[in-house]
Amino acid sequence: MSSSAQKHDVFQAIADPTRREVLRLLAEKERPISEISSHFSVSRTAIVKHLQVLSEAELVSGRKVGREKIYRLQPEPLTELKQWLSYYEKFWENKLSILKHLVEEKEDSGIKLLNQTDRK
Repeated sequence: MSSSAQKHDVFQAIADPTRREVLRLLAEKERPISEISSHFSVSRTAIVKHLQVLSEAELVSGRKVGREKIYRLQPEPLTELKQWLSYYEKFWENKLSILKHLVEEKEDSGIKLLNQTDRK
């Protein structure tokens, strides 16, 4: 990679909805640029630029077949994203567990209060 080329990380690469859709298409099967472009209202040039960002993040790779370039998904770098999301998944599970406990505790207190009121 030349010094003028900018390396994109996985998070930058998936930040754009068009690139996420390209990844989804490539998860189904390898596709040439022409087929990928046909799914979008943007120009082929724009799709090529998106594919370049995805390539720099090592999320896709392309190979020449005749006059076309065929792209395929390389999902390995998504492991970094999965690990990052895993932390927040645990964070929210913990928060929701605490909330559930508080709500159940409040409900139990309310039921006890109602039962005490009914006895009087």
